[in-house]
Amino acid sequence: MSISYKDMKEFDQETLQGLFLSVDWSSGHYPDRLVVAMRHFSTVFSAWDGEKLAGMICVMDDGSMNAYVHYLLVNPKFQGLEIGRKLVDMVKEKYADYLRIAVIAYNEEAHFYEHCGFKKADDACPMFITSLWT
Repeated sequence: MSISYKDMKEFDQETLQGLFLSVDWSSGHYPDRLVVAMRHFSTVFSAWDGEKLAGMICVMDDGSMNAYVHYLLVNPKFQGLEIGRKLVDMVKEKYADYLRIAVIAYNEEAHFYEHCGFKKADDACPMFITSLWT
């Protein structure tokens, strides 16, 4: 297995849906919206095993100071191959001159991000408003 990495924003619905549903993310049920979302991220790095999308990381930035990792996901069939680590490293390299790279991590993900150099904020908590699409 040879993983290649790409910097691209154009994906078909089926490819995105397959990846997002492989990790049980509800956004996978809205592949048409995912296609649009990918086009609007500042950065999308993806990992491929041939024609199979193995993982991706999506970042929003303000063009100067702050970059926000919005999505990082790796198909479970490809987990353990350091794909997530490589994708994070690609983001860290691209945004090396920025003041901050931020991520909202769930507790079960925090250990991974700490190994990638992120630190938990003691004085902040994530906050959300979630809308259910109909």
